[in-house]
Amino acid sequence: MRRISAIFGSALFFVLAPCTVAGLVPWWISRWRMEPPFFGLSLLRIAGVVLILAGLPVLLDSFARFALEGLGTPAPVFPTRHLIVSGWYRYVRNPMYVAVVSIIVGQALLLGDLHVLEYGAAAWLVAHFFVLVYEEPKMRSTFGQEYRDFCANVPRWIPRLTPWLTIH
Repeated sequence: MRRISAIFGSALFFVLAPCTVAGLVPWWISRWRMEPPFFGLSLLRIAGVVLILAGLPVLLDSFARFALEGLGTPAPVFPTRHLIVSGWYRYVRNPMYVAVVSIIVGQALLLGDLHVLEYGAAAWLVAHFFVLVYEEPKMRSTFGQEYRDFCANVPRWIPRLTPWLTIH
């Protein structure tokens, strides 16, 4: 029953949070109209598509891990029972936030929209402060040494080049 609740809760939170933050709000800002590319460089549009396509599977995989491995959701009201240290979490501590910001910045580059780019910077800043003020202290108190080891080996925002191999 916990797994079914976690899957349902994660799916609901996925629609409410990242779909709004990385989909609806950029659409409100840009109406997804193509503007001239930044600095007249069409290659930046390709970089935008790459960022979007790279972010989507990371986001989906991370949400699935919360439900299936952590037996919880990314929402603070129904947290995971287990620390997730597999998948993209072996490369970066916050793959969901990295993926959401990647998708937003990708849209900005694809569309050539400075307002979406500014929104992406603001979204990262909000995530950064939320992680520092709420998430990391909560994780330290919940998962103790296991989380401290994770933090010591996996960077917060810039992914490792090689996966962290946990020892259990």
